[in-house]
Amino acid sequence: MTVSRTTRRSEALRTRIIDTACTLVTERGAQGLTIDEVADRADVAVQTVYNRVGGRLELLAAVAERALAADRAHMDAAYAAPGTPTQRIEAAAAAYIRFALENPHEFRLLAEPPADPGVRQRIQALVSEQNTKLATALSDGISDGSVRPSLNATHAATALWAMMNGLLAQHIAATNNPTSDTDGLVATALDILRHGIEQS
Repeated sequence: MTVSRTTRRSEALRTRIIDTACTLVTERGAQGLTIDEVADRADVAVQTVYNRVGGRLELLAAVAERALAADRAHMDAAYAAPGTPTQRIEAAAAAYIRFALENPHEFRLLAEPPADPGVRQRIQALVSEQNTKLATALSDGISDGSVRPSLNATHAATALWAMMNGLLAQHIAATNNPTSDTDGLVATALDILRHGIEQS
């Protein structure tokens, strides 16, 4: 099926608007995103932004979806890589940590979605997709004996995601340069994931 020139132009314009919104969030955080600034930088009318994407909340959702898609590509590669379930989980965790530290504004948008129920639901659905993959890897580990059989894989996946988000949010908030100790943070998080905190 051939896509019309009008459709291609419309999609290209929508992409340009979302690209501009992503740039603004990267530079200023979610609070710095305004319809007027997006329109000005994308060199379009304000009404065009509304027509092609929507209002501010829809722009934030589009930025979050773009950010999660980029993160998902790295995490999916980690889950699909050869290795034990634990190795795949560690690789996915490392990918998520690096994404958050290298993209702190986008991470905050995913960890704390806008209050609008529709936008929050869209973002949470994308997060749930990733948590399902983590739960599957945990289930594989339970099956091969490398993960404690007493764990509920679904509950463990949600808990691990929430704990990681809390760690990352605290680290990002506590420093003006979130990437300053990335290697140390990754190593510590993965060490706790492997061994817990109790003396064996």
